[in-house]
Amino acid sequence: MDADMDNDQKIDLFCGWPNPDLLPTSALSDAFAAVMATPSIRTPALMYGPDEGYGPLRQHIAQWLTSYYRPVDPITSSRICITGGASQNLASILQVFTDPVYTRNVWVVAPTYYLACRIFDDAGFAGRLRAVPQDEKGLDLEFLRREIVAAEESAGDAQPFKPPRPWGRLYKHVVYATPTFSNPSTLTMARSDREDLVRLAREFDILVITDDVYDFLQWPSDPEKPLDRHANAVLPRLVDVDRYLDGGPSDEWGNVVSNGSFSKLIGPGIRTGWAEGTDKLAYGISQTGCQRSGGAPSQFSSAMVDQLFPSGFLQSHIDEVLRPAYAGRYHRMMSAIQDHLLPLGVTLPFAMTPATGGYFIWVALPGSLRASDVAPVALQAHRVKVAAGDLFRVEGDRAVSRNEFGSYVRLCFAWEQEDKLAEGVRRLGCAIRQMIQRSGPQ
Repeated sequence: MDADMDNDQKIDLFCGWPNPDLLPTSALSDAFAAVMATPSIRTPALMYGPDEGYGPLRQHIAQWLTSYYRPVDPITSSRICITGGASQNLASILQVFTDPVYTRNVWVVAPTYYLACRIFDDAGFAGRLRAVPQDEKGLDLEFLRREIVAAEESAGDAQPFKPPRPWGRLYKHVVYATPTFSNPSTLTMARSDREDLVRLAREFDILVITDDVYDFLQWPSDPEKPLDRHANAVLPRLVDVDRYLDGGPSDEWGNVVSNGSFSKLIGPGIRTGWAEGTDKLAYGISQTGCQRSGGAPSQFSSAMVDQLFPSGFLQSHIDEVLRPAYAGRYHRMMSAIQDHLLPLGVTLPFAMTPATGGYFIWVALPGSLRASDVAPVALQAHRVKVAAGDLFRVEGDRAVSRNEFGSYVRLCFAWEQEDKLAEGVRRLGCAIRQMIQRSGPQ
């Protein structure tokens, strides 16, 4: 996702990055100084590090996640593997737990984070990504079950290409989703769908990979409702559901891995994240070839990030800086949408829930307008950049009924300065009005 910072006249509502003013630069500078001034921290931080990642950070993440998600039992550090961020870890998971011959398909909740598709292609699944519909009524699990059964029948007795490895386990299917404040739809998967998906995963030998990267960024949808000083998770993650549902995982590996990242909380360039699953699954990720060879990813960054935990700074930064800032940006953009887009027939396709969050707002264009037509006009004639919905298709799945988003636009309120958001929406409204006039009566 690029951002053109050379032309101040352009307003970028496409870029899904955090605004630099919201990054904790002073705290990171202090963390760097503390690491470099302390030989007992500096020396291991500059070495390769253990396969599973920097030990103190694993422990602090486990405690932090326990406090936020409030599972029945505390999360232990043995369930945590430090990663080089959510994207790097998605590739590592596929290396250890899937096989390009034995694993039938990757089932992707649609619309999806579009850059993930290349990672699946690189793992050998080009042409075998399949969209799973989700809307305000929920995830279409009946469709998923029906299609998995058909895939099983067509695959027959497929034998793995990869040799067996004691630290790994090959799954027959993969499901990929962002269950909370999804990019781009902003939908949050219902508790009942989370439970039913875990049961389906156990039945059909599925590994569910969830990007849980927006969970900490939540606020009330109602602008009149005050922001809670300290928030807890809206719903249990799927990895939590798998931990307890119907007596717990069906085996020592489990069927869900949670993919977390500090990119949205501290800064994407930190390139540090974590994976959580069963002890066995977390260890398996740590045994990826590149991790065994290069040592823990982000070892030095991990030591820096770890400095933000003992004082409680990270959670304070989330609660006192990020959540208020993003809530204000969200409500400002929503107000502009109501003023400039809804009168043109634009709609917000999904009903507002009590809590919302993340980085994006997903809108539907009026009539027969196509986002691929509107977006170039918006950029060239009105100097506002937006993301056309077709970008978020599941690559390779040509089933129009479940993989067509050409009438939608994704708007990001995280990157641009807050005072430009309403103007950006107004400009988009001008582009839409221009296209309506050009196309004539709908």
